[in-house]
Amino acid sequence: MSSTARYAIYYVPAAATALYRFGAAALGYDAYQGVDCSYLDGADGGTWPALVREPRVYGFHATMKAPIRLKEGYIERDLVEAFQAFAARQRPFAAGRLVVRELGSFIAAVPEAPCEPLNALAASCVSTFDKYRAMMTDQELTRRLTPGLSERQIEHLYRWGYPYVFEDFRFHMTLTGSLPVQKRTAASRFLCAKFEQLLQAPLLTFDRLVISRQPQPGAPFTVLHQAALGSPA
Repeated sequence: MSSTARYAIYYVPAAATALYRFGAAALGYDAYQGVDCSYLDGADGGTWPALVREPRVYGFHATMKAPIRLKEGYIERDLVEAFQAFAARQRPFAAGRLVVRELGSFIAAVPEAPCEPLNALAASCVSTFDKYRAMMTDQELTRRLTPGLSERQIEHLYRWGYPYVFEDFRFHMTLTGSLPVQKRTAASRFLCAKFEQLLQAPLLTFDRLVISRQPQPGAPFTVLHQAALGSPA
């Protein structure tokens, strides 16, 4: 297995759900199949692809353990086995109602209210799977060491390979890239209207995790393995 491959622990809704179909169509990419898909009805085919170019590489997801390369001595099977055992020890829980919101310069689906079980599970993912993480390259560090990070976030970056963990974690499923105000306002209005048309998406039952894999830099992530929480490994 190539040492350039990266793996991430994500929450990705089940492929058949209204929430996943909405998110995949927003990005124009199906991470389960690893193929492009049609954009949301009404999206401007001339301008929308540029608005979602960055997040579509990752597919519709929420990050629980940010992408890592495997440390020397570990192979993909080691990570998958540990992931299966971890998921089996967890229990599903209700995470509340989802809403579409602007988060800084981008748009995402987020829980309407804080959910402590969700935050605790994310923290456990960060610490449990860190043993498999190779040290960041200088290029990876530079990419993640962005302006505006707090001192604590920089400490998290050096210790855990990602700045937005533990106290700085916020569960979100990204729907656009970073947008200027005018484009963001229009995109937010469009996405909110589409989301409100869904019958099943607003209430999130957190019952699954996946491993997503990026075979080489720049390639899209695809779902490698999925596990229901609480199911035997």
